[in-house]
Order: sequence, then C-alpha cells, then structure tokens
Amino acid sequence: MRIAFGLAALLASNLMAANAALAAPKDLSGTWLTGDGRAKIRIDRCGPNGGNACGKVVWLKAPVDEAGAPRTDVKNPDPKKRARPIIGLSLLDNLKPEDDGFAGEIYNADEGKIYQVSLARESEGELNVQGCMLKVLCGSQTWTRVPDVNQQAAAAPVEAPAKKTAKAAPAKAPAAPAQ
Repeated sequence: MRIAFGLAALLASNLMAANAALAAPKDLSGTWLTGDGRAKIRIDRCGPNGGNACGKVVWLKAPVDEAGAPRTDVKNPDPKKRARPIIGLSLLDNLKPEDDGFAGEIYNADEGKIYQVSLARESEGELNVQGCMLKVLCGSQTWTRVPDVNQQAAAAPVEAPAKKTAKAAPAKAPAAPAQ
C-alpha cells in the first residue's frame, strides 16, 4: 500500500511539473534581428527570480547619423534623455510572463513613444512581436534569432588620437668610406 501511495505521489508531482513547464512561456533569451532589419535586440531574463524579460539594442544597421555621430534618443519626450545612445538603450523592461509569451511595454525610439507589447516564440528562430496603442491599433512583426557575435559595443569608449610629437631630427648620413 505504501508503494502505491509513493508511486501515486511521484506520478502526481511529475504531472504537475510537466503542466507547469507547458504553461510557462518559452524563454526569449538571445539576440533578435527586428523585422525591418534595422536593429538587433538582446533579450535576457530579468526581474524577480529571472522570471521576466528585458531587452536592449545591441546593434544598429546605421549606428551613426549623417554627421557621423552615434545615434541618440532624439525623439524622447524627456529632453534630459535625448542624448542617450541608441546602442545600449533598454526597449523592453521587465515584461511579465503571460500565456505562452511575455507582455508589458516597449519603447519605440523612432517615435519616442511607449506601446503595449506581447512577445511569443513562433519557433526556435522566430519571435512574434505585437505592439498596440490604446489596445485597438495593433501591428506585429517577426524577429529572427541571430548569433550573439559581432555586436556593436553598447558604450565603447572612443580613443582620442595620439598626440603628435615633434619629429626627431634626421639622423646624420653615414660618413663616406675613406679611400
């Protein structure tokens, strides 16, 4: 009888764990190329016990503006944030698990606006991103998983050019051999 109860308890705990795994959203961690190919977003687990999802810009197709300066958050409604570099900028902050994905807010640096967003894996290499304004005007795109290599540095220090030193006086020409 004890064996039957032990097996029943083991079976029940395994079923509960399997159901929890099925109910839990798929992990979104990795680097994703946006649908338009203009940026790569690195998504990692964050928040309490790593249960949420956060994402930041790690690469831009056009990382500098027309003047050659790094792109910044110029459309941000807060003037104090307009000088923030886009590379390294957090777009997804503490998205909460929901159904088979994550939901929360996404910052759109192109417009300086925040939208409601839901993210769900379509496959191992595809992520469905659906954003909504006022919960009625919605759009979606598919992001594609890309390797984590070759990312632009989030805050790469710019090295100052080496100072030019005075040129050394040319060395004297060797004396002609005596004849």
